[in-house]
Amino acid sequence: MSLPENLRQAKPASPATRAAQTEVRASLPFENRQSFEDAARGFIATIDPLTIPHARGGRNAYDLSRVGFLNDDAPDTVNPSLWRQAQLNAQHHGLYEVTDGIYQIRSFDLANMTLIRGERGWVIIDPLTSTESAKAGLDLANRQLGERPVTGCIYTHSHVDHFAGVLGVLNPEDAASGRIPVVAPAGFTEESMSENVLAGNVMNRRATYMYGNLLEPSPTGFVTTGLGAALSMGTTGFVPPNDIVSTTGETRSIDGVEFDFQMASGTEAPSEFVFYLPQYKALCMSEITSHHLHNVYTPRGAQVRDALAWSAQINESIERYGEKLEVQFASHHWPIWGREAAVEYLGKQRDLYKFIHDQTLRLANMGYTKEEIAEQVELPDALGKEFYNRGYYGSVHHNVRAVYVKYLGYFDGNPCTLHPLPPSASGARYVAFMGGADAVVEKAHASFEEGDYRWVAEVLNHVMMSNPQHEAARTLLADALEQMGYQAESAPWRNFYLTGALELRQGTPRGSRYAASEGIARGMPLEHLFQVLAVRLNPDRADGLNISIDIVLTEPDETWRLDVCNSVLHAHRNTPSGNGATTLHADALSFKRMMLGLADAEALFNQGALTIEGDATALSTLTGLFDTFERRFPIVEPRTESSSGDLP
Repeated sequence: MSLPENLRQAKPASPATRAAQTEVRASLPFENRQSFEDAARGFIATIDPLTIPHARGGRNAYDLSRVGFLNDDAPDTVNPSLWRQAQLNAQHHGLYEVTDGIYQIRSFDLANMTLIRGERGWVIIDPLTSTESAKAGLDLANRQLGERPVTGCIYTHSHVDHFAGVLGVLNPEDAASGRIPVVAPAGFTEESMSENVLAGNVMNRRATYMYGNLLEPSPTGFVTTGLGAALSMGTTGFVPPNDIVSTTGETRSIDGVEFDFQMASGTEAPSEFVFYLPQYKALCMSEITSHHLHNVYTPRGAQVRDALAWSAQINESIERYGEKLEVQFASHHWPIWGREAAVEYLGKQRDLYKFIHDQTLRLANMGYTKEEIAEQVELPDALGKEFYNRGYYGSVHHNVRAVYVKYLGYFDGNPCTLHPLPPSASGARYVAFMGGADAVVEKAHASFEEGDYRWVAEVLNHVMMSNPQHEAARTLLADALEQMGYQAESAPWRNFYLTGALELRQGTPRGSRYAASEGIARGMPLEHLFQVLAVRLNPDRADGLNISIDIVLTEPDETWRLDVCNSVLHAHRNTPSGNGATTLHADALSFKRMMLGLADAEALFNQGALTIEGDATALSTLTGLFDTFERRFPIVEPRTESSSGDLP
């Protein structure tokens, strides 16, 4: 459902929102401009305007040309602290020198791509999210600093914005042959596939909210992601690493550049390391530190992170490298120069995560629930007044709840919440108890006028879950979410609220079916393909079936057996079934493309890329067992409703 045209437009900031913004302006030291000086330092060149076309044409993979409004003062529709962060991200883009021999491409994507000058070429650190952005960054560096080949690549951790653009800087054959080292922390491939493929569809859908992909850039819409200026929407790929770092203290020499690694897995990412460059007295903190409070739990969905381990890893970096370093840089934002300033920054980032961890558990041990604790924990001024500790990406409120869940799970111990009704069922009952939808909306209007937007959203969500066609409820809920978005200091919170308002007004956007990209398919190890297929297996279609297929693959030369029994799919390497009923012969890439829906089985058979012995119907039965996922399923209205709207 979408609202009539006259109800779809963004509203101005309410009196309550204007008052909230005034309070923020008075509470923080906006006269401190050190971050702006650091963000501008070392600038060499950029692309103007910063638009990067998509490889397939028709649209841009990345475009910062539409955020020129950030040159103005903060409007009442944006938290002034978040506006400051948006300016820092969007107004400082291009090629920067960190120190002689270390350069960064900033704000060509969500993350930074770092280039280290080796003896023969570039060692690339974190090649961004998309092929287009990574290639544009490398091309800019080569134009400005001289053409050099890529002689090494390092993935600092298993989040997609740090590796999926690798095809823009690296030929995968060079990595497969070992000619170019591709270094990653232990568990990188497993964790990157788990996070970005197994749960890829639901994460991608929630990411449209978190990163504001559907919002128009404007003072009432998208202004920043907090973590970076914007997320590129280009072509993705995957090249598996050929060199794994497993323990702290391991070193590598890549094209004459010495790296000293410290493991940091299980903190900001399940697989992660940081490293020190002795030749440059430079410390790369990966994404363990950044110029904001990060997410202990990310709203797009991911494993809850360990705030205590996170703090401990920063402390270990201080102890290992604090007396040596002269500059600290990372995979996002801008560096800090000078040992004293860098160590102070690292110390306060360390204490930020430990304070949240310790105070959450202190209050939990007093019997408070995660929601009650989140309302109580506030950072002391020594931490909270530092702009690099502000909640532009994470927030104290939702990170506290994440720490609680890490230790105690989602259940608060109250038996009344042990077996709750699902949203639609509870919504219908709440609305009936409160006298019907019209009565709820009437009371919610009074709360809206009082500026009690959190309560308006909570109570009207019950109406939406029970009656998404109720126009007045839909309109008022959108208005409440919008004001909450205007007030939010966290960019993901702003984007979630404003995207929810957008979809309430215009309907759930149409979308295609989810599928892995060609680049991901090419690099995906076979064991992860089979995990993906197991997640997609529809148990009703598989009920009562017993299927066993031998798969003989080339490139690589492997044999697998796929079994379906008890509505579960199992894959066994080098374990033929022995029954000889069905055997499929194929090269690995053709098999992966067929099973991921990127190629038609009949066409591959006709091309000779696939052959089958025995019962051919077993393959067609198998391929018919898998679900395809709808990319843009409803979020702010019931899943069972058909709610496609007019958005592209």
